[in-house]
Amino acid sequence: MLLAEAATPADLGAARVQMAISLGWHIVIASFGVAMPAITLFVEWRGHKTGEVEYRLLARRWARAMGVLFAVGAVSGTILSFEMGLLWPGLMGTYGEVIGLPFTLEGFAFFVEAIFLGIYLYGWDRLSPRVHMWSAVPILIAGVAGTFFVVSANAWMNQPRGFDLENGKVVGVDPWAAMFNPATPPQSVHMLVAAFMVTGFCMAAVYAVGMLRGRRDRYHRIGFVVPFTVAAIMAPVQVGVGDWAAHFVADYQPVKLAAMEGVYETERGVPLHIGGVAVDGELRYAIEIPNALSLLAHWDPNAEIKGLNEVPEEDRPPVNVVHLSFQLMVALGSAMLAVAAWFAFLWWRRKAPPEGKWFLVAAALCGPAAVLALESGWTTTEVGRQPWVVYGSLRTLDAVNPAPGLTVGLVTVLLVYAGLTAATVFVLRRLARDRPVPVAPQESDVTEAPVP
Repeated sequence: MLLAEAATPADLGAARVQMAISLGWHIVIASFGVAMPAITLFVEWRGHKTGEVEYRLLARRWARAMGVLFAVGAVSGTILSFEMGLLWPGLMGTYGEVIGLPFTLEGFAFFVEAIFLGIYLYGWDRLSPRVHMWSAVPILIAGVAGTFFVVSANAWMNQPRGFDLENGKVVGVDPWAAMFNPATPPQSVHMLVAAFMVTGFCMAAVYAVGMLRGRRDRYHRIGFVVPFTVAAIMAPVQVGVGDWAAHFVADYQPVKLAAMEGVYETERGVPLHIGGVAVDGELRYAIEIPNALSLLAHWDPNAEIKGLNEVPEEDRPPVNVVHLSFQLMVALGSAMLAVAAWFAFLWWRRKAPPEGKWFLVAAALCGPAAVLALESGWTTTEVGRQPWVVYGSLRTLDAVNPAPGLTVGLVTVLLVYAGLTAATVFVLRRLARDRPVPVAPQESDVTEAPVP
């Protein structure tokens, strides 16, 4: 309680905003680290298999972008690791030995990814095609593994396991039980599928915009179709995974579920709410689907749903933030699923990828929509756990650094991320405009493919 008594509301707010901005920024870059190696490896394989130079050009260009994103992701990840200790000593000081294992393993994954990314980037035409492609496989595995380890630590915060508390001290630590807690499977799979959707839709959006500007050459068609197909396949998969995650929340975090749906009174046969705003302890202006929430949450249309009034007000998350972010995530996910279905239908009907104007506009919008859906989902997960940083065990107020001046750190981090964002956009735009790409002498094969 000493931390709670020393921390001011302003410092607590600054720490929470700083962590939210850092995590929200990093998670987008991390998504590319998970999925972009797989997509790049696929087009490189297709280039060797078909002999089409457009595939090889795309692979080289995407590999260079992958290197840039890895570098900025390393910076933002380092900032996050420092913030965990500096902003939340009450968490790391008390529970560091419980959740240290996944962070350690993530460090190993990071170094494996860095080593093989270097080999992959500098191995073009220095290694045989087969060896070069195999050098990308550890990048893919390490990216997925690193994401799993980090998400498992966050899942532990939602469902803490692997320790006992005696007189306020942690004893009986089992780091493996902590890492493989009940929240880890649905949360990690949900994040990994989201990473492929974000990466695929964002990469495709770049080429969709190019096609809208009249660049209908094969290079742009392939650049659009391959990542969009990956994301379109993942869209319906995410529906099933999201349902799995929602069932977990219903079983293990009923207060979060009540906040997500704006349910205040415990009752049976609860409707599903679409839209709406919480006002004076009541969800208003929502469209209701009778019994649907009980059915979706427990496979029973008459199942009981616990309301927010079951817990003290100080133990409830901010309902409107959780409810609206969840609604936004579902709405954007449904829209992307519809565009994916449109894509599949037109391709099936015309035996060729669609290239109509309105479809390309919708496909281009799927890029920012995927990012916004990802951020909304994480907002739901993190804010829905409040006021707990470790669910049911440690309040956020008790974990924050009691030192004054955290607002200065917030301003500093905002400036750093503004500069990092500007630099990343600048470099990626320069890479996109290079003609031909790459320009190294040993990579002369790609000069055969003119890029408008």
